[in-house]
Amino acid sequence: MPDITRDLIFPEPIFHEKIWGGRRLADDFGYQIPDGPIGECWAISAHPNGDCVVAGGAWAGRHLSELWDEHRELFGDAEGDRFPLLVKIIDAKENLSVQVHPDDAYAAEHENGSLGKRECWYVLAADPDTKIVIGQRAHDRAELASMIEEGRWDDLLNLVPCRPGDFFRIEPGCVHAIQGGTMVLETQQSSDVTYRVYDYDRVGDDGKPRELHIQQSLDVVDYQMEAPASGEVTAPEVDGVTELMECPNFVVDRVRVSGEKNVAQPWPFLCVSVIEGSGTVCAETADVTHEISRGTHFLAPAGCGELRFAGDMTLVTSRLPE
Repeated sequence: MPDITRDLIFPEPIFHEKIWGGRRLADDFGYQIPDGPIGECWAISAHPNGDCVVAGGAWAGRHLSELWDEHRELFGDAEGDRFPLLVKIIDAKENLSVQVHPDDAYAAEHENGSLGKRECWYVLAADPDTKIVIGQRAHDRAELASMIEEGRWDDLLNLVPCRPGDFFRIEPGCVHAIQGGTMVLETQQSSDVTYRVYDYDRVGDDGKPRELHIQQSLDVVDYQMEAPASGEVTAPEVDGVTELMECPNFVVDRVRVSGEKNVAQPWPFLCVSVIEGSGTVCAETADVTHEISRGTHFLAPAGCGELRFAGDMTLVTSRLPE
């Protein structure tokens, strides 16, 4: 008999207004977004700053954090006091602040037990000749402090060309910034800790310059990190699947569907984002067919069986490492 409790979980996205945001989440994806500059769509999240509600099915109306706390069997009884991943779309109409994120140890000590923030970006759209800030050139804390104090941003920051289909790995300690005219799908640890290094002297709604976090940034920057020269994906595609990143927190793949494609789901859970195209998906155990298209995000729970896709689509998936 079909088991609808193991059907695919479709969270309602949560939208966040940002000073640098735009309207492309509505224009490009058809999301119903609030008025104003909307910079982020939290598509799969159980973080307190954006805890998604399940849209339908057996778990309709429940928050994702509730399912994690009360029905851990849906997540393969994975360990941890919080759902570990966060999947979002970022629409940068203007430049984001130059920023850096802490690792787990620093965040746990200094940010009320938060996780650190390892993340990665799959570039969905980018204006011609757009670049992205990834990496910095200071050799140690003293040199970084001096370059910040003197405003030597051109000397300090490493800029890399940014094109649709590029992929960037952002480790804790990596200075980075998405530039205006860029839209990315971000997979990250479930954390909302960001240290601003530079914000182009912008002011917030209160008319005052937005807060910077120079001392924390000096603490967490990885001065030995080598910056990439390109975001070009060079990993091989095998049976439509390209592994984009594997790290201690997650594995991210790009999956191409052309016609019919079955995808095994042996993991505690699998996050899926449709970034191009449309079609259908059916989880073997529940035997319910769902229409999906660009901008659809869902979570395939443990025990849902094989995922049966039909259509012409590109997906980005994420899961816990083995």
